[in-house]
Amino acid sequence: MATFDQPASGPGATERDSAIVDQADAEAPGIAGPKALVTSLRRSDAVTPYRFRDLLALDDFERHAKRLLPHMIFQYVAGGAETGAAFAHSRGAYADYALVPRLMRDTSGRDTATELFGHTYAAPFGVGPLGGAAFIAYRGDIVLADAARRMNLPMILSASSLIKLEDVFAQNPQAWFQGYLPGDQTRIDRLLDRVAATGYRTFVVTADTPTLGNREHNTRSGFSMPIKVTPKVAWQSATHPRWLLGTVARTFLKHGAPHFENTEAERGPPMMSQGAVRNTLARDQLSWKNLEAIRKRWSGNLVVKGLLAPEDVEIARGCGADGVILSTHGGRQLDHAIAPLDVLPEIAARKGNLKIIVDSGIRRGTDVMKALALGADFVLLGRPFIFGAALGGVAGVEHAMRILKEELNRDMALIGINRLSELNPDFLRRVPRRS
Repeated sequence: MATFDQPASGPGATERDSAIVDQADAEAPGIAGPKALVTSLRRSDAVTPYRFRDLLALDDFERHAKRLLPHMIFQYVAGGAETGAAFAHSRGAYADYALVPRLMRDTSGRDTATELFGHTYAAPFGVGPLGGAAFIAYRGDIVLADAARRMNLPMILSASSLIKLEDVFAQNPQAWFQGYLPGDQTRIDRLLDRVAATGYRTFVVTADTPTLGNREHNTRSGFSMPIKVTPKVAWQSATHPRWLLGTVARTFLKHGAPHFENTEAERGPPMMSQGAVRNTLARDQLSWKNLEAIRKRWSGNLVVKGLLAPEDVEIARGCGADGVILSTHGGRQLDHAIAPLDVLPEIAARKGNLKIIVDSGIRRGTDVMKALALGADFVLLGRPFIFGAALGGVAGVEHAMRILKEELNRDMALIGINRLSELNPDFLRRVPRRS
């Protein structure tokens, strides 16, 4: 079976970064006066790996993953709650804004580097938390952490991961940890202490899961938690041997049955156990008092994920949060929730020192620029990166990251800026949504 853990060279470097000027004629002896005009450039050595030749944009990863993964696994990642309106709103909101470029500016000094919580990242985007990643791609959380480390981008480990948080931190000491917390401070404190003892410096509290959203697509496709090996599930698995052998069988052979490793301070049950399930009790009791207690106990960066109401952002600030993530949970929780981009300007206008991060629906470099222009400090993506991990391991994730980073670099030249901090609402116009 093919392996995909070698580094990818990316979709092709930009002309400014990779082209080498051929000065041979200009430097030839006997030429008097000014150097001869250079009329050609040497072809870049940065060539997209053959197996990624059709992965030109982030949407391509989903299209290819749909063929690779069993329907139940693909739908678990790609699906939204109920009608899917929350995801559609989140993504469609970016089409409500048009860009206004400023031209005839020297943009040869472009730099996508962005500072967040004292660390300078290579670009203003990172990997959002992805539950069950290691059942979608072999060692998925390790793959995502490694790719993020290589690309100098943040990666957030989900509490619903199947790999120990200590192992992920060993792969990437810059990783963040995200928790699904109950309203039980004793249970919270034990988990906090484990995360802190490991060395994590950023803790993310997810606020939008008092209960799971109504994900009807999981029932229709045969996906359940714990997974039940029904005839439908067995057939889907057997007809997708690359996933069955390369992810499931390989995991069981090398690492044993996958467990929910990080929901609590203690190890959780096996993912496929029929006799025990994760303890998700009391999540609907999580309150701002718990956040205040977390702030007193946690000395690192504290981020609250899933907020959309400006009033809740203000409460989070008052509780001592360092940042918030405006999110619809990828459209997987409350259907018809407002798009993060639609509340971003109001929240950003009063953010002060609070860092505003946005996720849900971002797929293009222009999407990233629109969020930053409206006041976001950073953005997160999830689905394209886990699909990249399924398709090509670390190299697949790096390829996806390079595509987005290069789009952003190119778009900076086209809109007329050298630094992302130059973006502001003047570069945007709100336009009627077109069908």
